[in-house]
Amino acid sequence: MIKKTLSICEKTIFDGIFTKYFLKSLFSLWFKIAGWKVCKFPPEGAGVAIAAPHTSNWDFIYALGAAILQDVKIYFSIKDSMCRIPVLGRWLMWLGAMPIDRSSKGEGQVEQIKAFIDSQKGNRVFFLFTPEGTRGAVTKWKTGFYHVAQGCDLPIFLAKVDYLSKETGVFHTFKLTGNKDNDIQAIQASYKSIHGKFIKDQYPPYVGKLPSISESEAAVIRALYSFKGVATKMEINAKAKLAELSSNMLSLLIDKGLLEKNIVSGSTTESTYQLTFAGKGYFLHLTPQY
Repeated sequence: MIKKTLSICEKTIFDGIFTKYFLKSLFSLWFKIAGWKVCKFPPEGAGVAIAAPHTSNWDFIYALGAAILQDVKIYFSIKDSMCRIPVLGRWLMWLGAMPIDRSSKGEGQVEQIKAFIDSQKGNRVFFLFTPEGTRGAVTKWKTGFYHVAQGCDLPIFLAKVDYLSKETGVFHTFKLTGNKDNDIQAIQASYKSIHGKFIKDQYPPYVGKLPSISESEAAVIRALYSFKGVATKMEINAKAKLAELSSNMLSLLIDKGLLEKNIVSGSTTESTYQLTFAGKGYFLHLTPQY
């Protein structure tokens, strides 16, 4: 007997009166009492969302709250065999489960998401992945989310649940550059400053809060990120539109690990500067989209 192909449900827990009124009111009250807040600028349209660090089952609850409060629909992948179990399967798909048949003849995530996106015009739709893959300690990320984003021509929404700042939601919309290794390293650098519930289990390791910088220093980081490489002091100053870019300011950013200086030995050419991966990660927190 040929199995019926399962597809993504258009109507889920995120649709209808139950969510619009009851759950939204419930999460709004809970967040207010508990002192939690949602990231201010939710991205529009569809995207591949990654949620990190993932060290507790509470992560999903806070992420769910942020999604409901900002009218976002979340879908997550699961083996299609789970979605075929009577009652349980229908309930999982109502929660946003995206059935994936991993057999050779099955429809993969990329094809399924592509076919689904057109029916969701105007909606905020997140296809959620947890790159750590587990709540336990890991030493690397699973990067399937990057392949899906690339194959579907979608941005990557960087989502967080920060238990120190008590903030949850998407803090940046990342557009792929085509250089997977550099993209992953920059994204991971942005997560090193996010405090999971159990920091000993999170990857990449927690290094502490973002260092404090001035508005002028932030302008330098934005300018350097736009160059996608190295730039001279004069080029940075012109791009950042600063009245005066001092060597002291650049030195402070170098000391904070956000900037590095390139000196060509024996050359009279002016020194150039570029962002470290920590600096690129910091940039992702400076702006919701680039």
